[in-house]
Amino acid sequence: MIDYNARTFRNTEADPDGSAPVATYHQEGDLVWAEAAGGEVRRCALAGTCDADGVITMGYTLVLRSGEIAIGRCVSTPERLDDGRILLREEWERYQPTPAKGTSAIEEITPLAAVSPTPPAETAPEGG
Repeated sequence: MIDYNARTFRNTEADPDGSAPVATYHQEGDLVWAEAAGGEVRRCALAGTCDADGVITMGYTLVLRSGEIAIGRCVSTPERLDDGRILLREEWERYQPTPAKGTSAIEEITPLAAVSPTPPAETAPEGG
């Protein structure tokens, strides 16, 4: 079983302004929960269970910047990235306010990446 406790994840698709929800996960045994905020999400709470393969089945409630409150469920299947971080492939179903189904992905980030953007790559001076 993957230990999700204290891991931080960010949605792989940013909002037009570059922001995206960031979630901090917690775990005790098979019980997993998280809180998230960012982008169009003012606040989100998730709770569910994790199986032996690390698949999380959870319910969620979120408050959007528009004031809408959405509820639904999600099944998140983990994949290990080459650098050891976790990518969660999500199959979700929203029940309210507008029923919808879809897929998305969130990837594990380091605590520093959660608060600061990636600095631009340095370039060598011309002729040097």
